[in-house]
Amino acid sequence: MKKKYFILLFICTSLLHAQQDAWVYLKDKPSSPTFFNSPSKMLSQRALDRRSNQKIDLDAKDVPIESTYLNQIKSKSGVSVMATSKWLNAIHVRGTQTDLNAMKALPFVEKIDFANKSLNQSAKSIAVKKEKNVSKTAKTKIEYAYGTSSNQIQMLNGHLLHQQNYTGSGKIIAVMDSGFPGVNSAQPFKRLIDNKQILGGYNYVLRNPDFYTGTSHGTSVLSTMGGFKENQLVGTAPDASYYLFITENDTSENPVEESLWVEAAEKADSLGVDIINTSLGYFDFDNTSYNHTYSEMDGKTAFMSRGAEIAFSRGIIVVSSAGNSGESSNPNIAVPADAVSVLAIGAVNASEIRTSFSSIGPSFDNRIKPDVMAQGQSAIISDPLGNIVTANGTSFSSPILTGLVACLWQALPNKTNKEIREIIIKSSDRFAAPNNLYGYGVPDFNAAFSDQLDLNEIAVNEVVIYPNPTADLLSLILPKNSTSGIIQFFNTAGQKVFEKKIENNDSSISIKELQTGLYLYKFQSQDFIKTGKIYKQ
Repeated sequence: MKKKYFILLFICTSLLHAQQDAWVYLKDKPSSPTFFNSPSKMLSQRALDRRSNQKIDLDAKDVPIESTYLNQIKSKSGVSVMATSKWLNAIHVRGTQTDLNAMKALPFVEKIDFANKSLNQSAKSIAVKKEKNVSKTAKTKIEYAYGTSSNQIQMLNGHLLHQQNYTGSGKIIAVMDSGFPGVNSAQPFKRLIDNKQILGGYNYVLRNPDFYTGTSHGTSVLSTMGGFKENQLVGTAPDASYYLFITENDTSENPVEESLWVEAAEKADSLGVDIINTSLGYFDFDNTSYNHTYSEMDGKTAFMSRGAEIAFSRGIIVVSSAGNSGESSNPNIAVPADAVSVLAIGAVNASEIRTSFSSIGPSFDNRIKPDVMAQGQSAIISDPLGNIVTANGTSFSSPILTGLVACLWQALPNKTNKEIREIIIKSSDRFAAPNNLYGYGVPDFNAAFSDQLDLNEIAVNEVVIYPNPTADLLSLILPKNSTSGIIQFFNTAGQKVFEKKIENNDSSISIKELQTGLYLYKFQSQDFIKTGKIYKQ
């Protein structure tokens, strides 16, 4: 009996002295009035404009953590500050259970929430730390095989958006991942670099500005959106701009990575980012006492999922891989794909059949997950050396779709993030009968755009030519201040093949005589010139 008591006492003592991860939640933000009086201290003008355009008010979540509180916690002996979140008014800390619990005495601390959930209750159950080796990118199988990226775009009818000049221009995507080596040197990213479409980034893991480092997972993810290598790889949003944030430490698995993600999402919000892609998922950790449970996949428990939901409330669209655990004993989605507003993307093959590795739903509270599907088997990507290869994983179905979210939002600039999300889901091929293998199915981005074409929303200085593509008739709408103009069509060799004078009472023109293919058009009036592309079916 004494021996058993000694062992139990030893375990308890070891646990008390082991390093623990926890979140310190703060009670308030005393400096809120100062920041509300000067919103530019919290958010860039682009971020403020995004909020204004979507009629989203500023609130206390936008206010930074009280600096005096943070400094007091930093000064505590034995406590390390790992990350902060203004949205959740929380500080991720590391230290012994004793040192962390001591902070409860601080008058501004609301509660301490340990990553080891047993420490938040009575100490009846004791979790012993068990280390394991984890390789989070090992689930992504790379095979060196050249090919074309056409299928992964055409499956979603994204090429039809591209043909209408909707290529992501004007939209900003933040990519949260484990590293971006080669992006500043490999040929498929040269177009992004030359056009200054990489707006910046940060390495939250190492706390330095070098984001062209780490593992190549983020490089491959980015290539599906912004990569360009003629006849081999064209990203789904080649003209979007990007911020690159390293939040994932591929050498370990710890809840701090969820906190780093939220911190990066807050930065993305402040910079005016429109869309976040995260090809990351969290369920198991090196310290098994930190593991999530399926019951926590309810969209409101995990720190990262709560942060993703707040990001959406700020007017950002968050797109996440559903996960690659479909063949495991725990086949369900992981954090943050469980969040209500996150677009969780599962994986299909080139024939639109679900891949066996794609994680399934539902969420614990019985919501449909994944939300939609895209190609994640034999996806065409670039490696850090610029080789065009194939890869498997929802890590790639997510960004493939993310790029087209940017294109669609460019095409429908007056829609809110909630509306864009709903439009995508409603365009999917299983919308009428969703399930927890395919979600709502494979979206049709061209149909999503065409179905939303609202002539009342057209700007007064814009020429509208639709539908695109077309087999015969094209409808035209001239700006209200324009009475006439001339429209010309040119083939890809630059030869003029069609010309017609347009009056305000003209509603359509026939291009039936033109051969199938892509044409450039130019509309010219006394006041302006508009150019674009039309695809004749």
